[in-house]
Amino acid sequence: MNTTKQVLIILGSKSDSETMKGCLTMLDEFGIPYDYQISSAHRNTEKTRTLAETAESKGFKVIIAAAGMAAALPGVVAAHTILPVIGVPMPGSALNGVDALYSIVQMPSGIPVAAMAIGSHGAKNAALLAVRILALGDESIAEKLKDYYKKLAKG
Repeated sequence: MNTTKQVLIILGSKSDSETMKGCLTMLDEFGIPYDYQISSAHRNTEKTRTLAETAESKGFKVIIAAAGMAAALPGVVAAHTILPVIGVPMPGSALNGVDALYSIVQMPSGIPVAAMAIGSHGAKNAALLAVRILALGDESIAEKLKDYYKKLAKG
Protein backbone atom coordinates (compact mmCIF):
# COMPACT_ATOMS: atom_id res chain seq x y z
CA MET A 1 0.00 0.00 0.00
CA ASN A 2 1.19 3.50 -0.82
CA THR A 3 1.93 5.40 2.41
CA THR A 4 2.58 8.76 0.77
CA LYS A 5 -0.31 11.02 1.64
CA GLN A 6 -2.24 11.60 -1.57
CA VAL A 7 -5.15 13.78 -0.46
CA LEU A 8 -4.88 17.02 1.47
CA ILE A 9 -8.07 17.91 3.32
CA ILE A 10 -8.39 21.49 4.53
CA LEU A 11 -11.29 22.63 6.70
CA GLY A 12 -12.07 26.28 7.16
CA SER A 13 -13.14 25.68 10.75
CA LYS A 14 -12.90 22.99 13.41
CA SER A 15 -16.70 23.11 13.60
CA ASP A 16 -16.79 21.48 10.13
CA SER A 17 -15.12 18.30 11.44
CA GLU A 18 -18.32 16.39 12.20
CA THR A 19 -19.76 17.06 8.74
CA MET A 20 -16.54 15.84 7.09
CA LYS A 21 -16.36 12.48 8.93
CA GLY A 22 -17.85 10.64 5.94
CA CYS A 23 -15.04 11.95 3.76
CA LEU A 24 -12.40 10.52 6.08
CA THR A 25 -14.25 7.22 6.44
CA MET A 26 -14.49 6.85 2.66
CA LEU A 27 -10.79 7.58 2.12
CA ASP A 28 -9.94 5.08 4.88
CA GLU A 29 -12.17 2.47 3.21
CA PHE A 30 -10.12 2.79 0.02
CA GLY A 31 -6.81 2.89 1.90
CA ILE A 32 -6.01 6.39 0.64
CA PRO A 33 -3.53 8.17 2.92
CA TYR A 34 -4.43 11.80 3.65
CA ASP A 35 -3.48 14.79 5.72
CA TYR A 36 -6.09 16.79 7.59
CA GLN A 37 -5.60 20.49 8.35
CA ILE A 38 -7.75 23.30 9.72
CA SER A 39 -6.96 26.62 8.09
CA SER A 40 -9.39 29.43 7.38
CA ALA A 41 -8.90 31.43 4.19
CA HIS A 42 -9.84 34.51 6.21
CA ARG A 43 -8.25 33.92 9.62
CA ASN A 44 -5.16 31.92 8.58
CA THR A 45 -4.31 33.43 5.20
CA GLU A 46 -0.58 32.65 5.22
CA LYS A 47 -1.03 29.09 6.47
CA THR A 48 -3.70 28.47 3.82
CA ARG A 49 -1.51 29.85 1.05
CA THR A 50 1.46 27.78 2.20
CA LEU A 51 -0.61 24.58 2.38
CA ALA A 52 -1.80 25.12 -1.19
CA GLU A 53 1.57 26.16 -2.60
CA THR A 54 3.49 23.25 -1.06
CA ALA A 55 0.91 20.48 -1.55
CA GLU A 56 2.24 19.28 -4.90
CA SER A 57 5.87 19.16 -3.74
CA LYS A 58 4.76 17.10 -0.72
CA GLY A 59 3.26 14.46 -3.02
CA PHE A 60 -0.42 15.29 -2.73
CA LYS A 61 -2.49 14.62 -5.85
CA VAL A 62 -5.85 16.12 -4.84
CA ILE A 63 -7.05 18.74 -2.35
CA ILE A 64 -10.45 18.72 -0.68
CA ALA A 65 -11.39 22.08 0.84
CA ALA A 66 -14.49 22.42 3.03
CA ALA A 67 -15.88 25.75 4.14
CA GLY A 68 -19.10 27.50 5.03
CA MET A 69 -20.67 30.92 4.64
CA ALA A 70 -18.49 32.92 2.20
CA ALA A 71 -16.57 29.66 1.50
CA ALA A 72 -13.51 31.39 0.10
CA LEU A 73 -11.25 28.48 1.06
CA PRO A 74 -11.63 26.25 -2.04
CA GLY A 75 -11.07 29.19 -4.41
CA VAL A 76 -8.11 30.55 -2.47
CA VAL A 77 -6.54 27.10 -2.46
CA ALA A 78 -7.19 26.65 -6.19
CA ALA A 79 -5.56 30.02 -6.87
CA HIS A 80 -2.31 28.76 -5.32
CA THR A 81 -1.96 25.26 -6.84
CA ILE A 82 -2.36 23.35 -10.07
CA LEU A 83 -3.73 20.31 -8.23
CA PRO A 84 -7.42 19.45 -8.57
CA VAL A 85 -9.43 21.13 -5.80
CA ILE A 86 -12.76 19.75 -4.63
CA GLY A 87 -14.92 22.17 -2.67
CA VAL A 88 -17.42 21.02 -0.05
CA PRO A 89 -19.94 23.65 1.12
CA MET A 90 -20.70 23.44 4.83
CA PRO A 91 -24.26 23.92 6.12
CA GLY A 92 -23.51 25.99 9.26
CA SER A 93 -25.04 29.33 8.27
CA ALA A 94 -28.41 31.07 8.35
CA LEU A 95 -28.74 30.07 4.68
CA ASN A 96 -28.01 26.38 5.45
CA GLY A 97 -24.99 26.25 3.16
CA VAL A 98 -26.56 27.72 0.01
CA ASP A 99 -24.28 30.76 0.42
CA ALA A 100 -21.24 28.45 0.60
CA LEU A 101 -22.41 26.48 -2.44
CA TYR A 102 -22.78 29.66 -4.49
CA SER A 103 -19.33 30.83 -3.40
CA ILE A 104 -17.76 27.55 -4.51
CA VAL A 105 -19.52 27.24 -7.87
CA GLN A 106 -18.98 30.90 -8.82
CA MET A 107 -15.21 30.73 -9.27
CA PRO A 108 -13.80 33.09 -11.88
CA SER A 109 -12.40 31.79 -15.13
CA GLY A 110 -9.00 30.17 -14.59
CA ILE A 111 -9.67 29.07 -10.99
CA PRO A 112 -11.53 25.75 -11.32
CA VAL A 113 -13.05 24.12 -8.25
CA ALA A 114 -15.21 20.98 -8.38
CA ALA A 115 -18.28 21.69 -6.24
CA MET A 116 -19.97 18.99 -4.21
CA ALA A 117 -23.36 18.92 -2.51
CA ILE A 118 -23.85 20.79 0.74
CA GLY A 119 -22.88 18.93 3.91
CA SER A 120 -22.23 15.28 4.66
CA HIS A 121 -23.33 13.94 1.26
CA GLY A 122 -20.91 16.35 -0.40
CA ALA A 123 -18.16 15.29 2.01
CA LYS A 124 -18.56 11.63 1.06
CA ASN A 125 -18.77 12.45 -2.66
CA ALA A 126 -15.63 14.61 -2.39
CA ALA A 127 -13.75 11.55 -1.17
CA LEU A 128 -15.18 9.42 -3.98
CA LEU A 129 -14.23 12.03 -6.59
CA ALA A 130 -10.72 12.16 -5.13
CA VAL A 131 -10.54 8.36 -5.35
CA ARG A 132 -11.69 8.49 -8.98
CA ILE A 133 -8.99 11.05 -9.79
CA LEU A 134 -6.34 8.91 -8.10
CA ALA A 135 -7.61 5.79 -9.89
CA LEU A 136 -6.62 7.35 -13.22
CA GLY A 137 -2.99 6.69 -12.37
CA ASP A 138 -3.23 3.68 -10.07
CA GLU A 139 -4.76 0.41 -11.22
CA SER A 140 -5.09 -0.98 -7.67
CA ILE A 141 -7.23 2.00 -6.67
CA ALA A 142 -9.24 1.60 -9.87
CA GLU A 143 -9.94 -2.05 -8.99
CA LYS A 144 -11.05 -1.11 -5.47
CA LEU A 145 -13.35 1.52 -6.97
CA LYS A 146 -14.88 -1.00 -9.39
CA ASP A 147 -15.44 -3.43 -6.51
CA TYR A 148 -17.03 -0.66 -4.42
CA TYR A 149 -19.56 0.13 -7.13
CA LYS A 150 -20.31 -3.56 -7.75
CA LYS A 151 -21.15 -3.95 -4.03
CA LEU A 152 -23.18 -0.74 -4.10
CA ALA A 153 -25.22 -2.02 -7.05
CA LYS A 154 -26.03 -5.25 -5.19
CA GLY A 155 -27.44 -3.26 -2.28
